Amino acid sequence: MFDLKERNVIITGGGSGIGRAAAITFALHDANVHILDLNKTQADEVQREILSTGGNAFVHSVDVSNQQQVVSAFSTIGMVDILVNSAGVSHIGKIETTSTEDLDRIYNVNVKGVYNCLYAAIPIMKNKKKGVILNVSSVAANVGISERFAYSMSKGAVHAMTLSIAKDYVQDNIRCNSISPGRVHTPFVDGFLKKNYPGREKEMFDKLSKTQPVGRMGTPEEIAKLILYLCSDEASFITGSDYAIDGGFSTLNS
Repeated sequence: MFDLKERNVIITGGGSGIGRAAAITFALHDANVHILDLNKTQADEVQREILSTGGNAFVHSVDVSNQQQVVSAFSTIGMVDILVNSAGVSHIGKIETTSTEDLDRIYNVNVKGVYNCLYAAIPIMKNKKKGVILNVSSVAANVGISERFAYSMSKGAVHAMTLSIAKDYVQDNIRCNSISPGRVHTPFVDGFLKKNYPGREKEMFDKLSKTQPVGRMGTPEEIAKLILYLCSDEASFITGSDYAIDGGFSTLNS
């Protein structure tokens, strides 16, 4: 199961968090992993880890908000079998504390970045008459979360793009799905707590963990396993769907 030998997989934001876990997971299943990340240092570290275990990984220093850079990277890679749109940034704030600059930053990465990668990938997949796309959305696209105005907006757009791509290209044998993680313990969470709650990191970490009915945050590796499944041939009957992976957050909280 999950044999991805000779498949070319592009993972945006593959240098950290969920993208990093996905890159390592795909490499363990013999895929040729192409990591697109603005932070080349982090991406290089992931590549070294993959290579040390006998996997195949390549690094492309790309700003996903820049269409020219994205198209150039896809052209260099050539064949694209699987695209995982994982790159994203966050913002804390209500509309009153969300500036134009904040909104543009979120839009440029979380919405335009996904658009740019879809724009580059679809012609390649259409030509091959096969392809799989997985977009990382969020529970914030479907559930109201305090002070996540811009972030929720962007993830709602990701969900909508997923449905549009799935509908428009189903006859081209291109599948497109999304996942909606809840809180996942990534370096972003640690950085957020350190910046906003100095000296109270553990207290706030425990508080945030308990917002998931299962009582803890998810791990990037758990998210990566769902991504792997949805991008594999084992999931060939699934398209146009969104999967919550949130410890019950979106359905069990009252």
